[in-house]
Amino acid sequence: MFDSRTYTDRRTVLLDTLRQGGQRGILLFLGNEESPCNYADNGYPYRQDSTFLYYFGIDHPGYAAAVDLDEGTSTVFADDLDIDAIVWMGPQPSVAELAARGGVDRTAPRTALAECLIQARTTGRCIHVLPPYRPDNKLRLMELLDRRSVPEASVPFIRAVVEQRAVKSAEELAEIETAVNLTVDMHLAGMRMARPGMKESEIAARVTEIALAGGAGVSFPVIATVRGETLHNHHHGNTLKSGDVFLLDCGAESLGHYAGDLSSTFPVDPTFTSRQKDIYRVVLSSHLAAVAKAAPMVPMREVHRTACRTIAEGLKDLGLMKGDLDAAVEAGAHALFFPCGTGHMMGLDVHDMEDLGEVYVGYEGQPKSTQFGLKSLRLARPLKPGFVFTVEPGVYFIPELVHRWKAEGRFADFVNYDAVEGWLGTGGMRIEEDMAITPEGARILGKWRPRTIEEVEAERG
Repeated sequence: MFDSRTYTDRRTVLLDTLRQGGQRGILLFLGNEESPCNYADNGYPYRQDSTFLYYFGIDHPGYAAAVDLDEGTSTVFADDLDIDAIVWMGPQPSVAELAARGGVDRTAPRTALAECLIQARTTGRCIHVLPPYRPDNKLRLMELLDRRSVPEASVPFIRAVVEQRAVKSAEELAEIETAVNLTVDMHLAGMRMARPGMKESEIAARVTEIALAGGAGVSFPVIATVRGETLHNHHHGNTLKSGDVFLLDCGAESLGHYAGDLSSTFPVDPTFTSRQKDIYRVVLSSHLAAVAKAAPMVPMREVHRTACRTIAEGLKDLGLMKGDLDAAVEAGAHALFFPCGTGHMMGLDVHDMEDLGEVYVGYEGQPKSTQFGLKSLRLARPLKPGFVFTVEPGVYFIPELVHRWKAEGRFADFVNYDAVEGWLGTGGMRIEEDMAITPEGARILGKWRPRTIEEVEAERG
């Protein structure tokens, strides 16, 4: 937790923003509960709701809170543990102690939340909720608000939270940098240990060990694969072979629950093959161009377009694309090789605030594109000082996609399908960095790690 003043100040800012927008009533915050794995007492690793963490700092299950917009008060609702729980878990801080650490001096039993909300509904007061993403919280909201369906989320509440959480403070940036530095250690370990005959699961286990030893664990399920053409490949059953290229996408979570998220691509052999070098150079050029484009108030959509245009140029040089590249990128032909976005927000969530809706987080409420590839861009808005985000262009050879588009005759003016089919089996490559926008420009977060072909091969040796 940060100092209690941090949480008090955050709630004050939220209150002021919503009041200035004419909002009144109660803001309801539901923390997460334990989630059973295969029976009640065998749970998945607990993770508190990030927005609850942001405003109250309480990292324990069974908590909720209400902020009264009219009175300016905050109340934490939870029950102290009984002796049976203490026998199994040991002494735990009281509800009042945890609330005080978050700058809240009003507490009440868990059952009192329903009474508070009933009174609010009876007097016609508005109850603002955020969109729930866990089934248990959906059911809990329906019960608390006496509804047969999940209540509609408050758009003013969502917008206020998004705009506040999007701009990271100095203490948040320090936490993120801690997570990124630990993430670099994970990548260096994976890069150094990969050898023919090894299982993907061995590398996944090693990088997870580093995250657990140095922080709160991994910030998302580890991607460690020789089948990098599958964008989110969480299968770890393949055996590494000579000639393979390995894609490692993983991140650590700091003890304060802030995320790191990096991707590395490296050969299983000590050096890249000539063909692998050709694609890696395209990806690295795209990555460097995107990093150079990122700056205060530059729309992330333009950073994305820069990455796409650079990939198209590199692939045209290799004979895989052709024609007018500006037209090709505008039409989305490059998405055959790069079917995703160049980056996303990052903070307490690896895809920061995704539960609140990409249309608000990445698009300021504006509609997203429906074009293949571009529709997967999670962040398009102008980059403001304090934003933390990823830059992760890549090139992927997805056989099913290539065969379908070729059969449909899609973008035949821009894609040399016969040449592309000769590259199937190359897999996928991406390079990902975490960046922060400053008033003066932008900077890459974390300590040094290998990026160029020469640096990667030196590390592999």
